[in-house]
Amino acid sequence: MTDVKDHITAPTGGSGNEPPALGLVGWLRWMWRQLTSMKTALVLLFLLALGAVPGSLIPQTPIDPIKVSDFLTAHPKLGPFYDKLGLFDVYKSPWFSAIYLLLFISLIGCVVPRLGVYLRAVRARPPKPPRNLNRLPGYQRFTIDSEGDFLATATRELRRRRFRVQAYDGAVGAERGYLREAGNLLFHFSLILALIGVAWGSLFGYRGTVLVVVGNGFANSLAQYDDFAPGRVFDGDNLPPFSLTVKDFEVKFQQDGPQKGAAREFKAQLSYQETPDAPEKSYQLEVNHPLKLDGSSIYLLGHGYAPRVTVRDGNGQVAFSGPAPFLPQDSNFSSFGVIKAPDARPMQLGFEGFFLPTAVIDQRGPVSVFPDDLNPALVMTGYYGRPQPETGKPESVYQLDKSKLTQFEKDGDKLRFQLAPGQTTTLPDKAGSITFDGYSRWVKLQVSHTPGTNLALGGILLAILGLMGSLFVHPRRTWVRVRTEDGRTVVEVAGLDRGPERGLGDEIRAITDSLKPQPDRSSTQEQP
Repeated sequence: MTDVKDHITAPTGGSGNEPPALGLVGWLRWMWRQLTSMKTALVLLFLLALGAVPGSLIPQTPIDPIKVSDFLTAHPKLGPFYDKLGLFDVYKSPWFSAIYLLLFISLIGCVVPRLGVYLRAVRARPPKPPRNLNRLPGYQRFTIDSEGDFLATATRELRRRRFRVQAYDGAVGAERGYLREAGNLLFHFSLILALIGVAWGSLFGYRGTVLVVVGNGFANSLAQYDDFAPGRVFDGDNLPPFSLTVKDFEVKFQQDGPQKGAAREFKAQLSYQETPDAPEKSYQLEVNHPLKLDGSSIYLLGHGYAPRVTVRDGNGQVAFSGPAPFLPQDSNFSSFGVIKAPDARPMQLGFEGFFLPTAVIDQRGPVSVFPDDLNPALVMTGYYGRPQPETGKPESVYQLDKSKLTQFEKDGDKLRFQLAPGQTTTLPDKAGSITFDGYSRWVKLQVSHTPGTNLALGGILLAILGLMGSLFVHPRRTWVRVRTEDGRTVVEVAGLDRGPERGLGDEIRAITDSLKPQPDRSSTQEQP
């Protein structure tokens, strides 16, 4: 006789203990379910927040390319590694974009199916009462000799309490709290809106910064920006044609106390034109009070000093004249900068050093002890070299290429000199001279256009509204059953909370009391 076990075969490709193969469609379905689960969405949201941390701690190329260059110079090993990981431009890196896209897909895949379930639940009738109401967390009952239309009274009371009521044979069922799931769905939908808004601004927006010396102007064109970060699909030809001039700049610093030297206010007086043919208007630009022009916002980011110097070469010709912006290095505005005179003859000239708004000399040498211009001085050193042909490569106006230059010497020491406004230093070997004519202030402006800001802000506000609905709306089901027992009328009221059972017992007692005849001296109240 053949054993029955001989006819039981294992799945093809493995032993009987192995699970059956899912196949391509099965694996795709499994991956989709994992991606669209709430747990995955939360993990991706956490990873997105974690991925944004380097964007705050590490200098970013679109915001400050100079700091990125300084970081690469100061960290020759770590800098290239960060660059390969895209940490100098986090929000455009492939890994950040992948997290962003996966989160977007996960939220859509999570919200859309739940929306269908929610709509079916809204259209569904409140459920029938369970067989044993006394097993529910909230339960009250009373008996009465008289008869009455308790179900009609219960229907009115439940509707007054914003329940949706459905009549059954000898009972009514009621349910409320549908807005809890609606709030949950609204919260997730608002996250999708916020992501769309951020993506919209990233694709179609732009952001640029420019340093403008007081008295000078700026026209909104690509050539005028110090750095410019366009969106991936932004067309540079669509820049709004406005222009502005920085007429004046005012700054006030704390004069004494523990906050001495802290900036209390700074504001720039602007004149602007929205188009070349438009009338000129005035605006006072302050921190957190941007000027809005044709969808773009102009912010005041910072300020500093620009010494005005005149450089004459060995032939007595003016090789450079005008302001040279210096960048602040500390809270007292000790500002570093360079002055280039490549057209000087017979030798090209270059200078680098510090502008000190309140200069003193101590054991550290010349330093600034206050950010305001109380005792301005220019502390510089000079370089010379053979004239070089123009290469056409862009060079930073804040760095001096000294690879083909030699530092001036005087009496066997490296040449260093300090100038007050109006003073002149003659360079060795009749190479020329440099005069400190005075100084101006400069302001750093950021021009940005982010078209999806309102959509992202609306998404955040909706997320708060949905979160409030999820936290403060409590789904609750309530049933009232009327039956006859031993010739007396028995009224049962029971309830079930689908969330925290806060106030369930009090509401069940209140509904029960509303059903009792008033005055009711023949009734007997019973509790489980």
